[in-house]
Amino acid sequence: MHRGGFFRIFLIMAAITLLLDVYVFFGLRTFVRDWQSQRLKRVVLWGYLLISVGVTALFLLGFGSYSTAKGMTPFHEWMLSLFITFLITKIFFALVLVIGDLGRLFYGVGDRLIGGEKKAGEPFFPARRKFISEIAILVAAVPFTGFFYAMFKGKYDYKLHKETLYFDDLPDAFDGFTITQLSDIHSGSFDNTDAVQRGIDLAKAQKSDLFVFTGDLVNNAAWEIEPYLERFSQLKAPYGQFSILGNHDYGDYIIWDSEDEKAANLEKLKQHHKALGYRLLLDENVVLEKNGQKISLIGVQNWGRGFIQIGDLDKALTGVDKDAFKILLSHDPTHWEEKVRYDPTKIHLTLAGHTHGAQFGVEAAGLRWSPVQYRYYDWAGPAGQNGRQLYVNRGFGFLAFSGRLGIWPEVTVITLKKKVA
Repeated sequence: MHRGGFFRIFLIMAAITLLLDVYVFFGLRTFVRDWQSQRLKRVVLWGYLLISVGVTALFLLGFGSYSTAKGMTPFHEWMLSLFITFLITKIFFALVLVIGDLGRLFYGVGDRLIGGEKKAGEPFFPARRKFISEIAILVAAVPFTGFFYAMFKGKYDYKLHKETLYFDDLPDAFDGFTITQLSDIHSGSFDNTDAVQRGIDLAKAQKSDLFVFTGDLVNNAAWEIEPYLERFSQLKAPYGQFSILGNHDYGDYIIWDSEDEKAANLEKLKQHHKALGYRLLLDENVVLEKNGQKISLIGVQNWGRGFIQIGDLDKALTGVDKDAFKILLSHDPTHWEEKVRYDPTKIHLTLAGHTHGAQFGVEAAGLRWSPVQYRYYDWAGPAGQNGRQLYVNRGFGFLAFSGRLGIWPEVTVITLKKKVA
């Protein structure tokens, strides 16, 4: 989509939020109606409008500098995130007011239908009750505080996920073999280097046998990872560090001056993988050997439903023994859903990412929900079918919305175990 198209969408969103501002203003006016201090009333009412309209103006001004040649910067992500926070908050507030106003409507119409007498000057609808506005404020406070937590704390609140996966035919030498997985670093979105280092330190502390990265090192351009090359190169493992590309790594979401420039960016990104100490697997495989026994590690380029599909699994499997224990790195879990779980060449374990778990959801007390589940059947954590297992990493970084709530950034440690008969 070109810059003008984006801006038209933003103008429509701004118009919607300004209409909500009017509705919320009158709801707040009911809330402060009985206050004695006229000055405090004005501070609350006009202060709200100043802040809310100001956020919308900053959003529009910020995206006035948006360039499809560079993509979203941390500044643009912050402007979008603040705008979304206020928009969702106002929607929650307005929904409660709507319920109250519908009650007023039904009361007024019902009273007229049953022949209720109206005194001179008495309004057709009863006045909006203050407690409705109070409830609206309480309800709206939930998304408001939640989104601010997501932006200031949640996006760097790294969580360690440990999974033990069992296989009948795992070579004995690899019983207890550990793999640390990161995915979706999205380095172009980072705005706190020290916080990023905390996540790297968490991954380093696991001291796993193998380190893998499953795609989306950048948002669009190779230079985005350059400030972090030294930091992510700290991730080492005895059996090596291996990586693949994700859909964002190909530079498909910004406009380049030429195809040559785009190709050069991709080549530069590949060199950055090398500088990080990662062996980038481009539809190829390597053999890992321990105590004379072997497993095959396979890496494909991106293949995803609705996204770029250039990963060639057949090519990646060239030379792999059909009876070998196989681990596949494939960025998009829909590759596993549509290809791998049905492939006659049994791939025992696929490690993916891509979904971010939508960066928003609930995983607590047995409840597991995220809006991303309406797009992806397998969107976070382990899954399995036909003797093939999948693990979807929730992502290390973030994109577009500069925050995470409920679906926290992830460092994964997988332990391979031999299933005992």
